[in-house]
Amino acid sequence: MQPLLQLTGIDKSFPGVKALSGAALTVYPGRVMALVGENGAGKSTMMKVLTGIYSKDAGTLSFLGQEVIFSGPKASQEAGIGIIHQELNLIPELTIAENIFLGREFLNRFGGIDWKRMYSEADRLLSRLNLSYSSHRLVGELSIGDQQMVEIAKVISFKSQVIIMDEPTDALTDTETASLFSVIRELRQQGCGIVYISHRLKEIFEICDDVTVMRDGQFIAERPVNELREDQLIEMMVGRRLEEQYPRITQRPGAERLLVGHLSGPGVHDVSFTLRQGEILGCAGLMGAGRTELMKTLYGAARRTGGSVTLDGRAVAARTPQDGLANGIVYISEDRKRDGLVLGMSVKENMTLTALRYFSHQAGWLRHADERVAVGDFIRLFNIKTPSMEQPIGLLSGGNQQKVAIARGLMTRPKVLILDEPTRGVDVGAKKEIYQLINQFKQEGLSIILVSSEMSEVLGMSDRVMVMHEGRLSGIFPIEQATQEVLMAAAVGKLYRPMQENQ
Repeated sequence: MQPLLQLTGIDKSFPGVKALSGAALTVYPGRVMALVGENGAGKSTMMKVLTGIYSKDAGTLSFLGQEVIFSGPKASQEAGIGIIHQELNLIPELTIAENIFLGREFLNRFGGIDWKRMYSEADRLLSRLNLSYSSHRLVGELSIGDQQMVEIAKVISFKSQVIIMDEPTDALTDTETASLFSVIRELRQQGCGIVYISHRLKEIFEICDDVTVMRDGQFIAERPVNELREDQLIEMMVGRRLEEQYPRITQRPGAERLLVGHLSGPGVHDVSFTLRQGEILGCAGLMGAGRTELMKTLYGAARRTGGSVTLDGRAVAARTPQDGLANGIVYISEDRKRDGLVLGMSVKENMTLTALRYFSHQAGWLRHADERVAVGDFIRLFNIKTPSMEQPIGLLSGGNQQKVAIARGLMTRPKVLILDEPTRGVDVGAKKEIYQLINQFKQEGLSIILVSSEMSEVLGMSDRVMVMHEGRLSGIFPIEQATQEVLMAAAVGKLYRPMQENQ
């Protein structure tokens, strides 16, 4: 089969770093090519070489049988290569049609915008994607999933023959993901070649035809998906066998540390549970079940309207996140880029941001030497890959950013650590490192609440699991009784088990 796009022997170096060495990628018409690898494997760099953001040092790039060099994203887009970035590039205050044709509006013979033609063409593109809403709608009114569809419509409007999707389901619900997959299948039938970049291996096996594996900037293998098992794909990605994906340790928990009684707040209704020293309490539930709302109410980031929280026998009134921190409760947000990190600041500044009081003299100035020692210790302990602690954190991989976010929480010396989707957007190798850190915290007596949309993660790491449904607690299960079937039944409200204090 003649490829639509082929990159061969691509090299790219930056000062002190060889980002790509002999990298390769082939995209075929009517097929979905997964591009996988750990964070830092070179996937993003290769996409930037492909779209002309970076110039390659060596290798060839062929599109539609011709060797090409694109001068930038606009040139590659006009040639027929579209990319849908992980961060959506839309203007909420404009309509769907205005976003699709921004900067290349249709003009009438008087030089003004031909609105009728533009909206008609936008509606035709939406119809091609089996979308029923009008292109007159404001993008800001759409769900994240529908905004993703607008990005796809924009790419199709360029008559793109190759479409690159970078972590397209990262913020989508299960229903929106199913709609996206339907669109991908339609595009595949129309002969488009699709590059699908994702850490979610389940999706690779569901929607992709082939897979290209990268590791340390190098091409490792290209294989048909139906010839691989998940463990084989993981092994190719990390270069070693992962005997246990979830290395849970078993130990007897200590004394009761946290007692939550009839807690209520925005999206949370009458929730009660306990948490012991050295215990991991998993929190499961479907999208919108109230898991994050519960954690924010507990931490003080959302207003408590009823109920009580007791920590080590002392009542806690957390009205603000500062109150939560002061009482020994730390919350690591599921959205590290929006709530957890300041991307323009350094690794050091991010790590100590909420713990500066531990490095301050009474006169108010910082003990910088002590701060650097503490940050250096965490960098070594967490195996954070960064050239220096002064590196802007926005330049680190997702897994390393997440490690910094967790380290910042531990800098405040908490008693309760709430991890909300701690491995979202993190590759399989970094996931295991984070799990090992969680186990270490558990052995040291820290009390942990692990919130995750991945049921296998909750089952693999927790000692007990609580399940939320429509803002209420639908059950708490010891790990020996927590199966996927039981948790899903509780998540959809078909099974209810009230909390038993001594579980």
